[in-house]
Amino acid sequence: MEEVLMREEAPVRADEERHKKLEVCLKSITALADDVNAFEFTSADGRPLPEFTAGSHIDVHLPDGAIRQYSLCNPPGERNRYVIAVLRDPQGRGGSIAMHDELRAGQRLRISQPRNHFALSTSARRHVFVAGGIGITPVMAMIAEVQRRSEAFHVYYCARSAQRAAFLDELKPLIDRGDVSVHFDNGDPRNGLDLVSILRQYVPGTHLYYCGPGRLMDAIEAATVHWPPATRHCERFSAGAAMDTRPDSASKSDTDEDVPFDVELHRSHKTFTVRPGESIVDVLRCNGVEVDTSCCEGYCGTCMTRYLAGEPLHRDTVLDEEDREAFLMICCARAKSPTLVLDI
Repeated sequence: MEEVLMREEAPVRADEERHKKLEVCLKSITALADDVNAFEFTSADGRPLPEFTAGSHIDVHLPDGAIRQYSLCNPPGERNRYVIAVLRDPQGRGGSIAMHDELRAGQRLRISQPRNHFALSTSARRHVFVAGGIGITPVMAMIAEVQRRSEAFHVYYCARSAQRAAFLDELKPLIDRGDVSVHFDNGDPRNGLDLVSILRQYVPGTHLYYCGPGRLMDAIEAATVHWPPATRHCERFSAGAAMDTRPDSASKSDTDEDVPFDVELHRSHKTFTVRPGESIVDVLRCNGVEVDTSCCEGYCGTCMTRYLAGEPLHRDTVLDEEDREAFLMICCARAKSPTLVLDI
């Protein structure tokens, strides 16, 4: 009996550990390009930071209560620091402006444990990366990892100009060697990278990773419809027009057919009804249950929650098939079954 209980409780303990916040010190802020700064965090208590893998990101809890996600760009394996790069975007939701204008070196903040929905393949024989603007951030950690593995790769880095392209100094040896191609469009989409040409041929064993503005992401997905889905990996800044063809994913038109369902909180023994037009997050907060969210559109992963019973109706663009067997994004998911039991 004890052995059975331990097996059942292990995922719960792991999930609790994943949700623990880290107290960190903002050690330094460094300008990388026009409107792009690097922020270096170290552990507030001097202990090593949790390990992370290439493609991971963290939630930064800002002083005003907002939560924003930023990819880690330093080499995986470094446990003395986390480094993120942030573009100051006046058209964004305010997080990047707060990062640039309000944070100062020496300040203490809370961040999440690193999590990864944009991981490198372990079976690829060659890696192709396409990064647009600040989308180069997760790719920097990926480059370090594929170099450590001595695996073949090529990076296509698109930016408006050299002045707005971060990490050019670090990438110069790879540019000179031919492993990185840099393309500047000077702000004119007509001068953009010829994605159709460079992605026309799928070579077996090749995996593609892409990150950047929505229009670039949509163009890449249109240019690679003939690639096997499992070989394409992306991370979006917004929900956009992400192509999600998984059989258990709901399209936007499905929202017209939303039906009520109950959400049962396993740990607190509470049950609430989620009606059409409401999200699980809405209902939980209305009933005094605090949950962390950021994008509320199913692309950031902040609200990822384990479910114990029921059949979710997934509407995120983050979780893969394996993750969906145990987790859902409570900001956007609904239920096919009358009840969903959450590990809350």
